[in-house]
This record gives sequence, structure tokens and C-alpha cells, in this order.
Amino acid sequence: MLVSAVNSAKAPRRIGRWDKDGVQLLSGRPKPIGREGVSVVTEEPNRPAGVPLRELLDALDSTVTDPVEAPDGDAVAIRSVALLDGDDLGESPSVPADMSLLVGVPESAVLAWLDELAGRPPERRPRAVLLKSTVVSAAVRAAARRARVAVVVVDRRARWDTVLALVRRVLGRAGRGGPAEEPLTTDTDLFGLAQIVAQNAGGMVSIEDAHSHVLAYSASDESADELRILSILGREGPRDYLRVLQEWGVFDRLRRGDEVIDLPARAELNIKRRLVVGIHATAADGRSRTLGSIWLQQGDKPFKPDAAEVLRGAAAVAARIISRALDAPSTETLLLHRLFGAHGEGVDIPSVAGALRIPVRGPAAVVGFALNAPAGAEHSEIGSVIRLHASSFRPDSIATVLGDRVYVLLPGYRSAPSVTAWTRQLVDQLETRRGAILRAAIAIPVADLTQVAAARAEVDRVLDSTATTFPRDRVTTLAESRTAVLLGEILDLLATRTELHDPRLQALFDYDRDHGAQLGESVEGYLREHGDVRRAAATLRVHPNTLRYRLRRAEAITGIGLADPANRLLLELQLALHRRASPA
Repeated sequence: MLVSAVNSAKAPRRIGRWDKDGVQLLSGRPKPIGREGVSVVTEEPNRPAGVPLRELLDALDSTVTDPVEAPDGDAVAIRSVALLDGDDLGESPSVPADMSLLVGVPESAVLAWLDELAGRPPERRPRAVLLKSTVVSAAVRAAARRARVAVVVVDRRARWDTVLALVRRVLGRAGRGGPAEEPLTTDTDLFGLAQIVAQNAGGMVSIEDAHSHVLAYSASDESADELRILSILGREGPRDYLRVLQEWGVFDRLRRGDEVIDLPARAELNIKRRLVVGIHATAADGRSRTLGSIWLQQGDKPFKPDAAEVLRGAAAVAARIISRALDAPSTETLLLHRLFGAHGEGVDIPSVAGALRIPVRGPAAVVGFALNAPAGAEHSEIGSVIRLHASSFRPDSIATVLGDRVYVLLPGYRSAPSVTAWTRQLVDQLETRRGAILRAAIAIPVADLTQVAAARAEVDRVLDSTATTFPRDRVTTLAESRTAVLLGEILDLLATRTELHDPRLQALFDYDRDHGAQLGESVEGYLREHGDVRRAAATLRVHPNTLRYRLRRAEAITGIGLADPANRLLLELQLALHRRASPA
């Protein structure tokens, strides 16, 4: 049941050339990864044999027809797919995709391209092309035979982004191992799940995401109605029927629980009876999260008696599959993590930069943000907000979340003032508008992308140190906070070396605990005022004689004389270490 994506999803920022279906075109060279939007090349190296063309076309169901020309048969292996428009046909990539989707290419250009392919070695030709055409001419068929390329016609109503997504999904499913024709043995595959539900509940199944985009479906037969066909093609269903579903409150009921809803046939709209159930998962905060829905269309035979129970079980399985897919990091996220040094050394920076479409050389700035009191869900949301603000400030910026921190790379900056001003403004704005208390650290200049990981490490050093000095140094750099950073790292080192912990101080801490005294605090105040008893007493709000008594008592308990400068230095470090370990 495809509801218009305009109402259900935010449009991505578009970079480059796009066709009328919202699909990014290759623009003359493979783009394995898009900054936003869909990928246009997919290859599954884990399954060298690929997916037989026939198996792939069967999975596409009503989206395509049989091959109108298949010189090498329909068993040729498909391992990769690419979208091409007319401008791309003149390019000759060294390793072309096995399947090419020809978007808006006129017949004359198709003929010229097929003739050019015929002169290439077999390994530099695609094995199949998909195109939208009412009739494939005899000339195109003959050219395809000469080039040894299969030609498949796609339904003119199909969206290219839907076709691409379905092909990628089938290739990905095969790439995870095991014969694709095996029945589902574990909860890992939505297509296999759809097929099993169809077999056990009767009818034809489609599984949709939370935005009503079809993710997977079972095989169709002649009884498939127009609504099912349009949904699989990626088009919106009949508006009259969608209005009826809204009036019945179907979508609200799907969001609320696991009820299996029985939707009667609407003969006047040529819509057959359906059963539908929502797919839900429980989020970390205990709230229910709607992931999608499963639709079962009745065919020529009635549903099986336990169809509703089968759907409920399938919804639970689908929830696990979809949750894993949503929680898994995207390819772009993994690349960003590598760029920022989250996966250690040995990263091919030029390849990462090419995939992310950012320059390898040139100055840049790295900004790190940390919530002063991190919380999982809040931090994830703040990461998205920071990413949006960074893109507004610098369209070619990139941002990622690593652990409980957000990192932003701003290309093209040599001086700190503009970056610092933007960072301060963002920190203040997020506190005012969202109540989020952030700290930020800036590393600038970063010579080139090979230095991003080192810049992130520098940012982390600053953020680690400012956690104990907040609200001072809320937005700062390593140069501005070097004392706090180095002192913090010295204390970190001391904390890991128990043999450097002075046992004489423990007697002082024990005395304070057992007697409700404040000897440790008094010694700290005295050291903080550089031995000025009167100023320290004023800060502690006690009489100077009281402070003198406490200091003498501390000396007696620890055996450490405060007149010795070396003792005072040691005490300051040991007391700071204790304060870190016991902030309360």
C-alpha cells in the first residue's frame, strides 16, 4: 500500500544529476556510494557465481517481463547493477556492472551503445540491460544478439529507484551465503519470510516499511489486483482506496498494536480482500516503535484458517530482521568512522575521500561535541541536529557520531575565529532551544584528510579534560587548554599506576569519613591559596585559627609536613586524584 513518499519522508539533499523518479544518475563514472540518496552500483563479492538472471527476474515479479532477447540464456550470473543515462553510455568502465538499468535513453543511443559493446571483450560487457519500452524493435534485438547482452523490458509505471532497490536486495540476499532457492531457515531474509507466509497463510504477501515502501514480497499470480501491482512497482495505490483506509483508521490501528485487520474487498475499485498486521519493536526506552506492516492479498482461494496467527508470527520475525537492518551502520557511516580513526590505522584515505566526494588535500577543521551529561536517545538526536547545522554552515561538511561524541569535519578552513564563532553559536543555541548542555573542542588547522584521525584524538584530549573544568573552557582548543589537558592526562596516568598512590593520604580520608571532619578539604583550600591561611580560611568560611588547627591535625595524621614544597606538590596531585575518583 504505497502512500506518497512526499508525505512520509524528508527529501534528501540532492547532489549531481537525478532522473524524474528521484534516482541519482551515474554521470559518467561509477559512484559506489552517494552522500545522500541511493547507491548506484552494487556488487556482492561474497558470492562470485552471482545470481542467475532468471532468479533475479522472478524476484522482480510483475515489475518486468521475460527477456525479449537473451543470447546466452537466462542463467547468466548477475553480481552487480548500475543506473545509466544517455551521457553515461559513452563511458567505458574497466569493470562494468553485470546489469545496466537504462534511464531515459532513446533507442538510437541504445543501438549505438550495443554496437560499441559488441566490439569489447566479454568481460567488459554487461550481461543484461533493463529498459522501459512499449515495443523493442528488431534492430535493438539484433544489436543485443551481436553484443551477447540480454534485454529485459520494465513496466513503464515502475520507478527506477524501486527497481534498483529490489535488484540490490536480491543481490545482497544472495551475497549473504547459501543457495537463494533454499527456504528460510533463520530470521534473516524478508523475501524468504514473505514466501513462507504466502505458503502457510494462503494469498500473496508484501512487506512494507514504516513509510509504506515495499521491502519484499512473495510471488504473484494472475489474481494479483491493481493495488498490489502498483505497490510493487513503487507507485501510489488508487486514491479512493487510500482514502477509505484513512477513514477506517487502518494506519492508526497498525501503529497502535499487533491486531490483524481484515479489510474486505472493494469490487468497485477492483481491490481484493486483505489481511494486514503492523510490525513493531520495543525501543531502548521501552516505547513501541513502528517498523512497517505485512499485507496479505487473497487470491483465487480463501485464506487458510490460521492466516491471522501466521501473520502475527511473521510480524515478530520481520521486526527482528528490520531492526537489525536499521541498527546496522550504513556504508557511508563506516567510511566516516574509518576517516575519523575509529578502526585504527591502515585506512585508504584517497578511496574514502573519493567515496565521500571530499578533497584529500587542503586545510580543514575538526570539531568535537560532547554532552555534559550524555544520554543515549538524546545524544543520537543531538547528533542529527549538529549534522544539519554543520551542513547549513558548510554544505560539504561531514559529521558522524562515535560513542557519546559527535565529530564534524569542515573542509577549507585555516584560521580558528570563524569556526570558533560558529561553534560557540551552535552550543549556545542548542542550550537555549533544546536544553542540551554541550562542550566543544576544535582542532585547526588540519593539513589534509590523512590528519583527521590525529585531529580527532586531539579533540578527545581536550574534551576529556574540560569535563572536570566545566563551565570553564566550554568551547576551546588544545592550545587554549593545554594546562588542563596535560594535568588531566597526568592524573589519568597516576590513576592507572596504583604504586604511585600515596597510602598516607588514605588515613586522612578515613579520618574525615569516620569523624565527619573536613581535613582533606581544608588542606586543598590551603594549597589552592598558595599557603595564605587567611584567604583560605575566608574561602572555607572558617576562622583562621580553626584552619591552622585542621592543618596541624592533617600533618599529624599523614606525617606529611606542609612547609616542604615537594610535599605540597605531591599533596595537590594526590588530592586531585582522590577528587576525581570520588566526585561527590
